[in-house]
Amino acid sequence: MKTGEAPKLQLALDFTDLHRALPVAEEAVEAGVDWIEVGTPLIKGEGLDAVREIRRRFPGRVVLADMKTVDTGAVEVEMAAKAGADVVILLGLADDSTVREAVEAGRRYGARIMVDLLGVDAMASRAVELEKLGVAYVCVHVGIDQQMRGLKPLEALREVVKAVRVPVAVAGGINSETAGLAVKAGASIVVIGGAITKAEDVKAAVKTIKKAMGLRKSIATRLYKKYEREEELQKVFAEISTPNLSDALQRMEEMRGIKPVTSGVKAVGKALTVRTYPGDWAKPVEAVDLASPGEVLVIDAGGGEKAVWGELATWSSIQRKLGGVVIDGGIRDVEVVRKLRFPAFARHVTPTAGEPKGFGEINVEIRCGGVKVRPGDWIVADDNGVLVVPREMAVEAANRGKDIFEKEQRVRAEIRRGSTLSKVLKLRKWEKILG
Repeated sequence: MKTGEAPKLQLALDFTDLHRALPVAEEAVEAGVDWIEVGTPLIKGEGLDAVREIRRRFPGRVVLADMKTVDTGAVEVEMAAKAGADVVILLGLADDSTVREAVEAGRRYGARIMVDLLGVDAMASRAVELEKLGVAYVCVHVGIDQQMRGLKPLEALREVVKAVRVPVAVAGGINSETAGLAVKAGASIVVIGGAITKAEDVKAAVKTIKKAMGLRKSIATRLYKKYEREEELQKVFAEISTPNLSDALQRMEEMRGIKPVTSGVKAVGKALTVRTYPGDWAKPVEAVDLASPGEVLVIDAGGGEKAVWGELATWSSIQRKLGGVVIDGGIRDVEVVRKLRFPAFARHVTPTAGEPKGFGEINVEIRCGGVKVRPGDWIVADDNGVLVVPREMAVEAANRGKDIFEKEQRVRAEIRRGSTLSKVLKLRKWEKILG
């Protein structure tokens, strides 16, 4: 890149299937994307034919092959360059000998080398070493799995920009809110994947990001963000469905046998737990007074059929602004609970109440619907069921769930254009081979 040249917008095509990547690339290029990266999942899914096809389709654009090479640098650079890559991407964790071989192979076959600093602890010092080895670009990258834990790349970007003279790329959850800030921090290349590839309207997404880069400012967006503050987690869990969350958590087990009492309402909040004897409603009612606004009462009543919850406990919970109740036991007065639109989930509906004997404990570890629940774990419950998110996994779970939600937006858009789910996902291609 020449001194004074405008920062480049690089599109990362991290699909697994070329037929999905190509329409996105075409729309994005039309809207102003400068460089096109054939992402590692796409190379693994389709081979270097993906690079060949992108090269053929977009002769006027810089094409990058994200090989993530850590060994045999010369071999992989030669392969990618012959397939049409202008830039081949290695990992910064590779040995110096691998980087030297890659740089030399790049000279022979007409490809420049970018090194991705993903997983490197001291990014600035490693960038200095790589510059001495002759690489053309370094990329400050916070990976997808790291992003899910709330990590962000801009602080490291500033350090690397100060340390080297070669152009610096930045990647890792960048969107319209951070693309302009990345340019302001010194990025010469802004790498964006999900904020474009998951968008229902790719052209609009690209134009907004390009505008932010030109202004060097943040343009607010509701999507393609990563979250870490507690109030943000509340909003994310409220927005996504329990199926989104289940997919994000590798099909984490839901509470068995616990069903919604009021359809169309959702319970989201931290758990205040109650263990009580079957039919004993004293501790559940006492817990209402101890709960903070937004918390969800989770009651282990041993699966008993007699009610430990009803209309008056519901009215009390509304007064306390609680987020809902989940009961491994019985509930009654459900017509009032439904009329009040209070989020309630229970194993049994019954007209019969138990007795307030006072046995049990509050704010202890319990099991509800067969699932362990601790005080402070997150409860997300809707018409599909009830999930428990361990408190230490809350940030990652919210971000992964939102990612699933956003990816489905794009799949939905492709289906609306005349495809089907089976065709979009190429299910036959990805069926497990047995034997």
